[in-house]
Amino acid sequence: MNCSTLLSFTLMLVQLLPCSPSTQNHSTQNTDQSFTAVRRVKRGWVWEPLFATEEQTSMVPVYIGQLKSDLDKQDGNLKYILTGEGAGSIFIADENNGKIYVTQTLDREKKPFYTLRAQAINRSTQLPVEPESEFIIKVRDVNDHEPQFLDGPYVATVPEMSPEGTSVTQVTATDADDPSYGNNARLLYSLIQGQPYFSVEPKTGVIRMASQMDRETKDQYLVIIQAKDMVGQAGAFSATATVTINLSDINDNPPKFQQRLYYMNVSEEAPVGTTVGKVFAEDSDIGENAAMNYFIEGDSSDVFDIITDNETQEGIILLKKRVDYESKRRYSIQAKVVNRYIDDRFLKEGPFEDKTIVKINVEDADEPPVFTLENYVMEIAEEAVSGSLVGVVTARDPDDDDCPVRYSIVHGMHLKKLFSINEHNGTIITTKPLDREIASWHNITVTATETRNPEKISEANVYIQVLDVNDHAPEFPKHYETFVCENAVSGQLIQSISAVDQDDSAEGHHFYFSLAQEATNNSHFTVKDNQDNTAGIFTAKSGFRRQEQFSFYLPIVILDNGTPPLTSTNTITITVCDCDTEVNIFYCRYGAFMYAMGLSTEALVGVLACILILLVFFLAIVAIRQQRKKSPFSEKMEEFRENIVRYDDEGGGEEDTEAFDISALRTHTVMRTHKPRKKVTTEIHSLYRQSLQVGPDSAIFRQFISEKLEEANTDPSAPPYDSLQTYAFEGTGSLAGSLSSLGSNMSDVDQSYDYLRDWGPHFKQLAGMYASHRSVAD
Repeated sequence: MNCSTLLSFTLMLVQLLPCSPSTQNHSTQNTDQSFTAVRRVKRGWVWEPLFATEEQTSMVPVYIGQLKSDLDKQDGNLKYILTGEGAGSIFIADENNGKIYVTQTLDREKKPFYTLRAQAINRSTQLPVEPESEFIIKVRDVNDHEPQFLDGPYVATVPEMSPEGTSVTQVTATDADDPSYGNNARLLYSLIQGQPYFSVEPKTGVIRMASQMDRETKDQYLVIIQAKDMVGQAGAFSATATVTINLSDINDNPPKFQQRLYYMNVSEEAPVGTTVGKVFAEDSDIGENAAMNYFIEGDSSDVFDIITDNETQEGIILLKKRVDYESKRRYSIQAKVVNRYIDDRFLKEGPFEDKTIVKINVEDADEPPVFTLENYVMEIAEEAVSGSLVGVVTARDPDDDDCPVRYSIVHGMHLKKLFSINEHNGTIITTKPLDREIASWHNITVTATETRNPEKISEANVYIQVLDVNDHAPEFPKHYETFVCENAVSGQLIQSISAVDQDDSAEGHHFYFSLAQEATNNSHFTVKDNQDNTAGIFTAKSGFRRQEQFSFYLPIVILDNGTPPLTSTNTITITVCDCDTEVNIFYCRYGAFMYAMGLSTEALVGVLACILILLVFFLAIVAIRQQRKKSPFSEKMEEFRENIVRYDDEGGGEEDTEAFDISALRTHTVMRTHKPRKKVTTEIHSLYRQSLQVGPDSAIFRQFISEKLEEANTDPSAPPYDSLQTYAFEGTGSLAGSLSSLGSNMSDVDQSYDYLRDWGPHFKQLAGMYASHRSVAD
C-alpha cells in the first residue's frame, strides 16, 4: 500500500520516516513528503505535528501530535485507535480527538524512532471510516553525550629538527549524539598543553610541528588535546586526551673528544698487540648515529694502531711494532674520530669528526741480550780436526749499562760432543771430526745470558753445514752375478756395470772404468767405458770350457772426478755355464753351486727329484694326520645325535647274559661313508620298504618309520653332513619269530604256550612258567 495515498498531512519534528525508503532523502520535488504540513486534496487523514524530544521528563503525559480524519464531524461519532511500537505504554492516543501523548522518557541513542499505526472507527457501526495508516514518530536528539577519545592515550614519534608543519599524528574523538541534527555531534579540537612546539587542526585533530626541536635538548613532550561538541558553543560537552610525543634521533651532532691531550706509557718489553691506552669521543646522538671510527694520522701509524670498541665506542690504541727505549723514548700521535654514518643534510654545519693529541712515553726495562742475527748459517769441511773454527755468534745487552753476556749451547748432548762455544766471545769450534756422509747439517741453539741477571736469556738458531771432501772411493752399487755360456763368441756383451760414490759432487759425479793392470795382458774379457757412468764387459775370445776353468775373476778399476780423485778396484766373478746363446740364471746359479761341491748335472737332477718326492710324501703324511685328528662330531654332538647299530645276535633269555657284547651299543663313533645327500635319501627309502616287508603289517610301525624319516630330513639342528639312520624289527632271523605282543590279535587267555617246550633247554624255564599257568588256568 502506498503511504502517499493514505496520508493527508505528514508532519515531523526533525525528520519524517515514511514507509518507502526512497522518501528518506530531503527532496524538494515531492511536496507530499516535505517537512511542512500540506493538506491533501483527496479525502484521507489529517495529521497535526508529531514529534518527541528525548530526555523529556514530566509527571503528566506530553502532547506530541494529533490524529484526525477528514470525515471527523466533531460529533464524537469517530473513535481513534493507536497500535504499533510503544502504543498504550510509551504513546497513548485520545480515542475521541486523536491527540497523541508520550508518557515516558525517551533515549534516541537506544531507539531513534518508533513505527505506529492509526485507525478511525465509526462508533455506531464499529467499521473503519479510513484505511489503517502507518506513521513514524522520530525521537529528536538533544546534546546529552560527551565526546570520547576511544584510542587514547596516544604515543607518537617524530624525527627531531623536523620542519614546521610536519604531521606528527592524528587524534579522533566520537560523540554518540545525532550528527545529522544540529551541532550536537560536531566536534572542535583545541590544544590545551603543548604550545609553542605543536599545533592541532580544529576540525581534523591532526597534530603538527609548530617549531624545530632538538632531541638532545628534550626528547619527549606531553601534549593535551581537547574535543568539544556543538562546535565549541556555550554549554557544549568536552573531553581531553594526552599525546606523548617522542623525538627520534638523527645524526646532527659530530663526535667530540673528552680531552684535547692524552698521556700514555708503554714498556719497551711490551709485545706487539699490547693495549697502550684508550681514548673516547662523546656523541650526543644515540644508536648508529653515535657509531664512530678512530684513526691515527701521521708517521706514527707504523708503530701504533687504533681500533674501535663497538660496544663502548672507545678507541683502543695498540702496539703495532716493538719500541726501544734506547732508540726512541717518546712518541706523539694524532688520533682522529669520524662518525661512521653521516647525514648529508648537516654537512654544511661542519665536518663530523674531531682530533686529539696522544703522547706516549716509552718506559725503560731490563731487556735480555739481543743477537745480531736471529739465525746464523755456518760452514765447515768434513774431517776437520778437533778445535777447528766453525763461526762466531754475537749478542749484546741493549740497556744503557751494557751488561756482559755469557754464551752456551743448550740443545742435545750429542751436539755438545761435536761442538763447543766460548762463553765469553761466542766462538763455536768442533770437538771431533765431522763426517758429511753421516750428517750434512747440524742445528744447534745458542743462548746469551746476562751475567748480572741470569733470568734475562735470549736464543739464536745456528745452522752448520758440513762441506763435502772427496774421501770415499767409488764402488759397485750391488753385487753382480755374471755368467757366460761355453759357446759364447768374441765381443759378446755379458754384463753392464755402474758405480756409486758417497761423496757429494758439486758438478755431478763422473766415473771412469778400466781393467786392472794385472789383468790387461792376460784376460779373456774386456771393459768398455760408455762415458755415461756405465761400462760394459765383453768377451775377448770365443768358446769357454767349464772342465778347464769354471769361473773367472775380473778386477775393474773405477776412478771418480773428485779433488783429489780416488780410485777403487772391484772384482767381478764370471761363471761359465753349459747353455746356448741365452743364459738361464737359475740353472747356472745352482749348477755352479753343485759344481763347486763336485756334483755332475745328472747327479743334480737326481737330487732334485729325491727332494721333490720326499716333499710330496711329507705333505701326504701331514694331511692324513690332520684328517684323523678331525672328528665329524664332537662328544657333545654325539649326546643328541641318534645312532642305531644293527646286529643279528639273538638272545637266549633271561639267563643268557653273554649272548652279545653290550659295549657295541655304547660306541661313541660309528664310521660312515661320506655320500651325497641325494644317495643317502634313496637308500633310506629302500630300507624303509624292506622294513615293511620283514615286519608285521602294522600301520603304527609304518607311521613311526615315516615320522623318523621326515624328522631326519627337516631337522634344522641336525649336523651339517649326511647322517644315515636305520630302523628295523628284531626277530627276523629267529625260529620263534617275534616275541612282541604288538602283532598278536588275541589275549593271553586265548593263547597257548605249549610250543615253548619244543624250543629247547634255553626256553625250559619260560615254558614251565607259562605252561603251568595255562594248566592251572584250564
